[in-house]
Amino acid sequence: MSTAQDVSREEFWRPPMDMKRVEASAETASACERCGTQYVVGSRFCHVCGSEREPQLSRPRFQISRWLDIHSLQKSLGLGIASLVAFIVGLICTLAAIGTGLIFTANTVLDWQAVQIWRVEWLLAAVAAFLAGILLKRPVE
Repeated sequence: MSTAQDVSREEFWRPPMDMKRVEASAETASACERCGTQYVVGSRFCHVCGSEREPQLSRPRFQISRWLDIHSLQKSLGLGIASLVAFIVGLICTLAAIGTGLIFTANTVLDWQAVQIWRVEWLLAAVAAFLAGILLKRPVE
């Protein structure tokens, strides 16, 4: 066990490197802006202060702005403005019909009938909006 300690004379925080690789990479290695220490070849963080070498900008996975852009939606769905608006209104009415069934609870038969009538009204509005979208559909130029 004592022979293993004699073999590696490197400090625990420095990776073992031969001098040829260090000299060859001296031109490509840059120094840390925070503490001035040269980065270890291939490292992303400074081994002395821990600062990031080149901060990478992370892109959000789900971009709401992409879905709210009317022109990109119009191109991807192949709809005109009027039919796109009717389609969105139809989706909102469908979600309202589903939400009505989930939010309101029925304790009596009369309550259950009222909830069903509300759901039917939302679904009829969704069908009317989808039909309007179909009738207003023009190809995108």
